[in-house]
Amino acid sequence: MADRDIFADRGRSLEEEYFRKKDRELIDRMRQAAAAADARAEMGARTGLTDPQLLEELQALGFTPETVALLPLVPVVQVAWAEGGITVAERALILELARARGIGEGSAADLHLADWLDRRPSEDVFARATRLISAMLASPGGGRLSADDLVRHCESIATASGGVFGINRISAEERQLLASIAGALKGRTG
Repeated sequence: MADRDIFADRGRSLEEEYFRKKDRELIDRMRQAAAAADARAEMGARTGLTDPQLLEELQALGFTPETVALLPLVPVVQVAWAEGGITVAERALILELARARGIGEGSAADLHLADWLDRRPSEDVFARATRLISAMLASPGGGRLSADDLVRHCESIATASGGVFGINRISAEERQLLASIAGALKGRTG
């Protein structure tokens, strides 16, 4: 009879431990969900985006409240990569623009930007980010930057290292990309 009690006690103990573990896992998932929701709300406040799907997409692209200031720089980075690599002059201009946007040296956003400057983001990242920027620019709280400002920054990157003696400063690839970005940011297709 004593053996039966020992096995019953052991069974109850294992069962209780199992449910404690499941409760901890549930609490952890709830905390993570709350933290993700807080991050989306903060990114919404910083970008002016209110659509939950757009904010989730920002997170899916790897943006955080600390790095979301990089979002408007994505087309600039894309233009810099148009010819297969980023020159010293292009890098310097991008970093200057980042500092002007309040991205401090050594910050999470700065480190993320450095990664983009070293390793080209995928076309999917560029396309999705451009769509999100367009939505941000169209939102009431979309920030201080306009589509025209972004296109001008992209053009300055395109001319930073191109041409000889000022001739053909913007390559054909860059021209095509600039037209595409301008159209996407200004709500036109093509």
